[in-house]
Amino acid sequence: MEYKEIVSVTGLGGLYQLVTTKSDGAIVRHISEKTTKFISARKHNVTPLDSIEIYTTGDNVRLHEIFKSMQDNEAKTAPVDVKTANNDDIKGYFKSVYPDMDDERVYVSDMKKMLKWYQMLKDSELLNFEVVEEAVEEPIAEEQPEEKEEKKPAKKATKKKAAAKKADDGEKPAAKKATAKKKKIEE
Repeated sequence: MEYKEIVSVTGLGGLYQLVTTKSDGAIVRHISEKTTKFISARKHNVTPLDSIEIYTTGDNVRLHEIFKSMQDNEAKTAPVDVKTANNDDIKGYFKSVYPDMDDERVYVSDMKKMLKWYQMLKDSELLNFEVVEEAVEEPIAEEQPEEKEEKKPAKKATKKKAAAKKADDGEKPAAKKATAKKKKIEE
C-alpha cells in the first residue's frame, strides 16, 4: 500500500485504502482493522490524503510535509495524546513541530485529526514519504508539437451533394429517376 492510495471518508473515522471506485461509490479497506466495505457516493465523500493542504503563514503545504516534520521531530518532541491533551498542549506541539502553521485558520479539531492520522500511519508503517516527494518535485517535460501536417479523412458526401454531382455530370439524380419511374407506371 502506498501513501497516494490512502483516503479519508466523511462520516467514517480513521483512514482507508482505496481499493477500487465504482459509478455509485467505492470499495475501501480500513488500514488498521483490514476490513473491506462498500461506501456509497451519495452518502460519503472520499478525499485522498495526498490532496490535503494545510494553511501556513506562507504558501500552503501538503499534509505529508506536516507528517514528515512530525516524524523528524519525534525524537525531540513526542506527539501528544489526543485523548488526554488540552487544546493549548496540541497547539504548542504543532508550533514546536511546524512553526509556520497558521493556528488561526487551522482549527484544533484539524490538529487532533492530524495527530490521530499520524499515529494510524505510524502503526501501519506507512510513513514513507520519499516516493511522494519525488513525484511532486519531478519536473514535467513539455511536449513540442510536431510540424507535420496531418491529413484529415475525407468527409462523406451527403445524398444531396451526391445527387447534385450526378446532375452536373449529366445524369439524373437518383431521386428524380425514382419519381420518373413512378410517373411511367401510373401512365
